Amino acid sequence: MAHPCGSATAIRAYRRRYPGLGEWAERLRAPRPECASRDDWRCARSMHEFSAKDIDGRMVNLDKYRWVLAHLVGAAREPGSNAEIKEFAAGYNVKFDLFSKICVNGDDAHPLWKWMKVQPKGRGMLGNAIKWNFTKFLIDKNGCVVKRYGPMEEPLVIEKDLPCYL
Repeated sequence: MAHPCGSATAIRAYRRRYPGLGEWAERLRAPRPECASRDDWRCARSMHEFSAKDIDGRMVNLDKYRWVLAHLVGAAREPGSNAEIKEFAAGYNVKFDLFSKICVNGDDAHPLWKWMKVQPKGRGMLGNAIKWNFTKFLIDKNGCVVKRYGPMEEPLVIEKDLPCYL
């Protein structure tokens, strides 16, 4: 089975070659939320198969970000409660979605973060663990990790990479 980051192209090629495979191909591309749980995160093929709690405690299906270039930042060491973090962010007129604090390393890590860290372009230089606040992942429109940035890399570095994935 093709890797998801190339699956749309592969499916189009199969459709041209084998016209009767349209329904099968659509099932291949369909989100598989059953793969996003704490125990079976390894079978996920994109970020869109996961869910996470937003800063207000509501579950959000990350399929919401399909066709959106995403930039995920780990800032789990931010002091304070979710309400305090939300209030702090409001002072900066933050317009992007905020999510609840989670574990990003170890057995209790959120399944999405476990998944991102083992993707071919999500691995760290000195091991896969998130070393500090503000480790960043760039996710393409298909939900695949395309690059990992260290905590010290400035947003301008990421901005230069964005046109490649738009």
